Amino acid sequence: MAAEAPEQAIPTVETARKLGLLPDEYDRICDILGRKPNFTELSIFSVMWSEHCSYKNSIVWLKTLPRDSERMLAKAGEENAGLVDIGDGLACSFKIESHNHPSALEPYQGAATGVGGINRDIFTMGARPIAQLNSLRFGDLSLPKTRRLLRGVVKGIGDYGNAFGIPTVGGEVYFDECYNTNPLVNAFSAGIVKVGTVAKATSYGVGNPVFIVGSATGKDGIHGATFASEDISEKSEEKLPAVQVGDPFMEKLLLEATLEIIATGYVIGIQDMGAAGIICSTSEMSAKGEHGMIIDLDKVPTRQQNMEPFEILLSESQERMLVVVEKGKEDVINGIFEKWDLHCEQIGEVTAAPEGDTGRLHFYRYGQLVADVPAHDLVLGGGAPQYHREYREPAYIKEFEKFSIDSVQDVQTQELKSVAKHLLAHPNICSRRWIYEQYDSMVGTANRSTNAPSDAAVVRIKTPETGLSNKSIVITVDCNSRYVNANPNTGAQIAVAEAARNIVCSGGEPLAVTNNLNFGNPYVPEVYWHFVEAVKGMGEACRRFETPVTGGNVSFYNQSSDDGPVFPTPTIGMLGLMEDPGNRMTLNFRSVGDLVYLVGQPKADIASSEYLYSFRGVKASPAPAFDMEEELAVQAAVKTLITQKLVVSAHDVSDGGLFVAVAESAMAGGTGFSITTDSAFRKDAYLFGESQSRVVVSVAPVRSAEFEAALQSAGVAFSKIGEVTEADFVVDGETVLTVAEAGELYDNALGKIME
Repeated sequence: MAAEAPEQAIPTVETARKLGLLPDEYDRICDILGRKPNFTELSIFSVMWSEHCSYKNSIVWLKTLPRDSERMLAKAGEENAGLVDIGDGLACSFKIESHNHPSALEPYQGAATGVGGINRDIFTMGARPIAQLNSLRFGDLSLPKTRRLLRGVVKGIGDYGNAFGIPTVGGEVYFDECYNTNPLVNAFSAGIVKVGTVAKATSYGVGNPVFIVGSATGKDGIHGATFASEDISEKSEEKLPAVQVGDPFMEKLLLEATLEIIATGYVIGIQDMGAAGIICSTSEMSAKGEHGMIIDLDKVPTRQQNMEPFEILLSESQERMLVVVEKGKEDVINGIFEKWDLHCEQIGEVTAAPEGDTGRLHFYRYGQLVADVPAHDLVLGGGAPQYHREYREPAYIKEFEKFSIDSVQDVQTQELKSVAKHLLAHPNICSRRWIYEQYDSMVGTANRSTNAPSDAAVVRIKTPETGLSNKSIVITVDCNSRYVNANPNTGAQIAVAEAARNIVCSGGEPLAVTNNLNFGNPYVPEVYWHFVEAVKGMGEACRRFETPVTGGNVSFYNQSSDDGPVFPTPTIGMLGLMEDPGNRMTLNFRSVGDLVYLVGQPKADIASSEYLYSFRGVKASPAPAFDMEEELAVQAAVKTLITQKLVVSAHDVSDGGLFVAVAESAMAGGTGFSITTDSAFRKDAYLFGESQSRVVVSVAPVRSAEFEAALQSAGVAFSKIGEVTEADFVVDGETVLTVAEAGELYDNALGKIME
């Protein structure tokens, strides 16, 4: 017999539509409940079935990604974040998530709460966060709005991360007019936990108490998940209440209290209240544990009086957790949170699942039942809808493929200086000093090597039990969305390959991936084709690199009527491991007279390069040349060169091509260089093309014979292109720039724009 609806006005299908639900989804809700939902229940389904929470338009493709390896301790979707065994009884928990829509409206709080949310995902597993990265995309920097968004986002990340006490150790930022309305703000965090002490996001044990801990609940962030599941429009400003407000000092207290209660062994389950707040935590934990809950909303600490039931349930107020503990241990948990001066209120208890059911959630307000919903039917992997959307290749792809390098004049000798200055000062290539100087990269850690210049961040592991370890995690975030827009499959493979290349060039071994998939509206077939092809490419690359996907985030609806969809941006966050600190490799040239080599094969290719796109103004071209077998061989060879101590620096060739890679190594080392181009290639392709699978290394002359023998043995192409000099950037005997000119351009370009 169907339950009666708790007494409230019964909404209509039109109400459902306004809440972001489709008419057939409303009908499905009626079937699940065996009656029409009241407004609170409909609001519950609207957020839990939003794309942001349910992945209803993406999960069928996400399931195709590789998820397992010998080191995986938690597969994608099983816990709050990925978990990878790094040896010596330790595991690394890591994840990346977006806060794009909130940052578009209120950049400071949008970015700050993104940082707070991703760190909570880490420490709810019992892992202490030790490092953060971020991946950012903004529009045209000549626009005041873009500069305002950049200032707000960077300050939000810096203020929250610095105050919270977790170092920001790297990241990436790109600019393109496609992001004018929709910036992308993706936050990554990694933490360390002892294997066997990981907290689970589950709920079971009839009568076990359910606590809400941390901050009080307010009206900020209500329907934030729904807001993140629709296009940005002129009316979006009206939804500023959907942007949460963060408190990093509260989060620091919550971190310490959470780790302390987990250490007691009395915690059954714990989950961050991120998207969709209380309803998300109660439903996901209950569904996983196949139990129900009775929750008294009157007991939830609130910041405003007379909050409606749906407001309490859907609020995304920050710095809150839901905790289920063993019955009889309430005083222990209360005592810990009282010590840290944080709210800790029992709001309910775990209930048994009815026969034939997996668990129901009963919510009360003022003593009245206001919602009665089945947990399993709300969640991803349960009863939430899963769709196969229509997709088709956009017409522009065929046009991009028609590009011929012969349609562009090769760079002339007299142009080299202009191209070099353009690239070194371009916002997509120049130093991010203006950004990273606002971040504390050393706070809260005994890390000794992060700030050395390298392709990926290297963070030494320290635990209270063992002190500073010889192990380091090696982490990076990578994606060139221009490549993905040109060819989503190849572009996504390149994103994975470059992340792995950055880790390898830094002396690490790639282990696993988390991803943040940023796309436009999934109901647009051409946009959905971007998504499908990118997931296919990512999956293929992850299988080849043996880096399974531990989880992440899908962010659709990054588009507007003015700008259309953003470039498809599947950001790859990759975790690597360095077991021997002696393998630490940096990108800076060390000694004058060292030889400069290119490992890998140059190509007659300028497709989708920054040179072609912004200097020549050619927007339509395919993704740059990429061959997976060649990439794997180059990375294997570079690993060997590093472990055998045959190179003194290594830097991958990416944005800006070979010239920029060599210039960055020289500037980082305070040296010059002299290189010679290969006459078998066009000069622009050789110097500025962005074909993949290439690494610039420097070698001491006394080791050059061994170096060359190692690469010949591996069957990997290489060429000696020049040497490290005291000063000046010299190409084919001509001085292109002085060291002073290059440094001024590269170091100060972004700061001057932001003045």
